[in-house]
Amino acid sequence: MSHAAFHREFLVPADHPSLPGHFPGSPLVPGVMLLEQVALALQAWRGERLARVQDAKFMAPLLPQQHAQLTLTDINGRVRFEIRRDAELLARGTVEGAA
Repeated sequence: MSHAAFHREFLVPADHPSLPGHFPGSPLVPGVMLLEQVALALQAWRGERLARVQDAKFMAPLLPQQHAQLTLTDINGRVRFEIRRDAELLARGTVEGAA
């Protein structure tokens, strides 16, 4: 079954345990945490686990406590993702899911 798109908002709390090491005094949300949000959205959307990140590009940082919008789009069986903060594109890429 193919779905056109899935949208989800998320926020990483300032007290998340990964933040002090990334970077001390000026924390940024690590790219792996953004990909974790992609994996959670893929599970919620299609009931699939994230099997492979085909490509990912991170263009701008996300800070703790900032709201972000994640969109997954099915394009010919491939899942594209975009993460935005308001209109600013923070990250984009393509992933594959598996049952």
